[in-house]
Amino acid sequence: MLYLTDVDRLERDGVLSPEQGAAIRQGARGALLRAAVGVILGFGILAATAGLIVWLAAPLPVAGAGLLFAALGALALRRTGEDGRFLGGAVLLVGLGLLLGGLATELVSRAPGLAGPATAALGAALAAGAALAMRRGAGGLAAGAALLAGIGLHLFGMGFWAAWADWPTLAVSVLSLHAAALLMLGGAATDLRALTALAIVPFAQVLSTGTAYWHATYAFFSPEPTLSILQMAALIGAALWAMGRLPERWARHAGVLAVMAAVVAGLCALVGSLFGDWVGETIWAHGAMSGTSDWFAEREAFRAEAIHVSRGAYTAAFALFLAVAIAWAAERHRRGLFNTAVAFAAIHAYTQAFESFGDEPLAYVIGGLLAIPFAWGVWRIDRRWRAAA
Repeated sequence: MLYLTDVDRLERDGVLSPEQGAAIRQGARGALLRAAVGVILGFGILAATAGLIVWLAAPLPVAGAGLLFAALGALALRRTGEDGRFLGGAVLLVGLGLLLGGLATELVSRAPGLAGPATAALGAALAAGAALAMRRGAGGLAAGAALLAGIGLHLFGMGFWAAWADWPTLAVSVLSLHAAALLMLGGAATDLRALTALAIVPFAQVLSTGTAYWHATYAFFSPEPTLSILQMAALIGAALWAMGRLPERWARHAGVLAVMAAVVAGLCALVGSLFGDWVGETIWAHGAMSGTSDWFAEREAFRAEAIHVSRGAYTAAFALFLAVAIAWAAERHRRGLFNTAVAFAAIHAYTQAFESFGDEPLAYVIGGLLAIPFAWGVWRIDRRWRAAA
């Protein structure tokens, strides 16, 4: 587990020697640089692969470029030193992406009805073979690259198949869970935390939570904020359980998932604090989804019996939860969750200052007076724990 501490102060207090402090600083710098390398490398591989496929725009040139990149990458992995293997792994991934991307493009253009099942099966076979090789300790970077390429092709095929065959909503939700699980496992198996973090996207889409973009505007939407928060809370609980019981490498990836789930839960809570929530309206209110002439009547009939969480209740509950989460994360050394809770506390306060309490100064007085004894209580608990330690 990673801990946040003041190394300079520990050196001044004699807890650490200067040499130990220097070793800790060097290790922290290396961990941050490795995380940066993973993010930048992943973006570069994806951008280069997608750009080459669109630029070449024909199956034969794409396949030829893929074979060339794959051969160069495999040669670098076998014949060069550590630096060469790093670059060779990246080139090999680009080559595999071009080969599989070209194949998928050709199938989609010539046999769209077959493209989904075929690419899904081929990707699954490639990923399974790579996973088996990794389990036996063979393949190294090449096996990891093949695993990621197989997962990507499989998920593309399943998604295209679902869109082409117009799968029902429940089947699409199950597919989203399937995609999230594969991304989690793939990220942990290859130790790419950026890939593990990406798993939160299909996981959130199980309840249609997602994002949108149009000119100079980014949007986040959550049609079921209460249920999405419960969904993310379950993932956070599972991740915290895993962090305390699984080996260190898997625990790191569980921590990434916990932070990403906390971010999505915070965004869903912001939606609820702005609009309120009729719990389950988009799932069980069938009239709201049917497009019939009785849409409004069916919606009102559902709302008459549904659980309604008002804007005010969401606003107060979210503020209280953030205060508790900040204190708990600080006590448990959960730095990622602590930073997330503090960030959302600032966002929540800023948002509600304009949306709800801009012309109600008494709300600031009440909130401030409640925050002071809460902070005092946390301070007293911290002093008691330090004295006991």
